[in-house]
Amino acid sequence: MAHVIVLTRFAVPPAEEATFRAQAAAALAALAQRPGHVSGRLARATDDASAWLLLTEWESVGAYRRALSGYDVKLHATPLLARAIAEPSAYEVLADGAESDRAPDADTTGPGQHLAESPRA
Repeated sequence: MAHVIVLTRFAVPPAEEATFRAQAAAALAALAQRPGHVSGRLARATDDASAWLLLTEWESVGAYRRALSGYDVKLHATPLLARAIAEPSAYEVLADGAESDRAPDADTTGPGQHLAESPRA
């Protein structure tokens, strides 16, 4: 099963920042208790103080969907999520930085070289 990341964006007026941050902390705490939760973070855009992001990672899409039905999540996260910008938010991870499209012998041979001509260590 592939991991799922959930990117939920918010537009938060400066006057509501303190309330929003408290709601986000409660939501993150509730989500963190659910099975399949991998990580969660709250972030704000560096060039727009009203643009916020709640980022969570899950073991699978099923774990994420089941997490949303938990009582504490409904109590603490649902009010926050109701403020989200309406757009797709759950993404299945198909590749990550640990994967490479480099050839297995990329470190021992170069363009135009045959394996027999590659430098020896």
